[in-house]
Amino acid sequence: MKRSAGGLPAAAPAPDSRTPPVGRRGSSPNPWLRVFLPFAVGYFLSYLLRNINAVIAPELTREFGVSAAGLGLLTSAYLVAFGAFQLPLGILLDRYGPRRVESLLLLVAASGAALFALGQSLPQLVLARALIGLGVSACLMASFKAFSQWFPVERQASLNSAIMAAGGLGALTASVPFGWVLPLIGWRSAFFAIAGLGTLAALLIATMPDKPVETGRENLAEQLRGLAQVFSSRVFWRFAPQTGLIVGGFMAIQGLWAVPWLMKFSGYSREVSAAHLFLTSIGTLIGFVSIAAFVTRLAARGIHPERLLIVGIGCGLLVSLLILEDAAPTHLLWFCMGIAFSVGNLSYALLSRHFPLRLVGRANTALNLLTFVGAFSVQWGFGAAVDVFSASGLSPHDAFRRSFALLLALQAASFSWFLLGRSWAR
Repeated sequence: MKRSAGGLPAAAPAPDSRTPPVGRRGSSPNPWLRVFLPFAVGYFLSYLLRNINAVIAPELTREFGVSAAGLGLLTSAYLVAFGAFQLPLGILLDRYGPRRVESLLLLVAASGAALFALGQSLPQLVLARALIGLGVSACLMASFKAFSQWFPVERQASLNSAIMAAGGLGALTASVPFGWVLPLIGWRSAFFAIAGLGTLAALLIATMPDKPVETGRENLAEQLRGLAQVFSSRVFWRFAPQTGLIVGGFMAIQGLWAVPWLMKFSGYSREVSAAHLFLTSIGTLIGFVSIAAFVTRLAARGIHPERLLIVGIGCGLLVSLLILEDAAPTHLLWFCMGIAFSVGNLSYALLSRHFPLRLVGRANTALNLLTFVGAFSVQWGFGAAVDVFSASGLSPHDAFRRSFALLLALQAASFSWFLLGRSWAR
């Protein structure tokens, strides 16, 4: 099973738009090292950079005096650039191949990380964060494209699981390990180091052996008409609100608001808050790997992926309610949240079943676009809500509580829409 950008599973695109798998062990000296590892480093950086602001939020707030809304806008600039590039990204990968596209974009990400390290004002940091989001926007989809060119079909599932594990390690690194390193080198030096690692990954990918690239049969006008067909589909709009608010909302919380919430609402130190985020990332990683390993086996036993999606999202919302009520043990709740909401990525595979093969890629990237729209909206909107409630005289604890309650209510409404959509989304 393939995954979309941002760590979410997706069905394989139409055969007429992809180069058939031709990779074999004898086609290159150790293709696993030459192909997999550079893309794994790229996806590791993508997840690391997505979540890193959650840990350095206190430094950014103290050094630049940004409000909660400003911090949300700064962090979500990554999501805006990442999401906005999803639709043209698929066309570029099919036309020019993953080696060229990914190596160039990783240089953009490295430049953004260096600019972030040099930033002296909020606008500079927002621009740098947007460059980072644009630069890592192809990390997952380019890897899948490369795997399809270099490795036989029977190896795709294990490679997909492995690349997701690399992303999970990036999320883990952005929690407790980064919190340990931060007092030693500072956030600016850390971003310079990330820029260097991104440049190295770009060079490794750029010097990979190349594979022929086949251009899809559809011209641009036909591709756009197919995209319009996706956006006019009822079944697409059954999945879109839930995916945007729940999957995107979880990305927003994990990527920024988890640590401020735990510090302001639960009263933990940053170290303890980062430990909670670490457990959430472990739970997410376990969820991703478990889905890749068992979803096909469970389907063969009559447990449909949609049932897994419904149960997982329902459990995730229940865990969120317990977190809102400040139930204990909080470490366990944040770990369970990571596991539960990881099932949200099944929406991509489920959606793709309702479209012909020639539209599967566009359906998945369209849904992924709305995921990032949701993540941006929640990441910025949560901070704006905190500012509004604080301005009305509420304490930070109560301001965060009401903001989280508002998000949870919207997520519950989108989940209800998904459940009711069974009757009309045909």
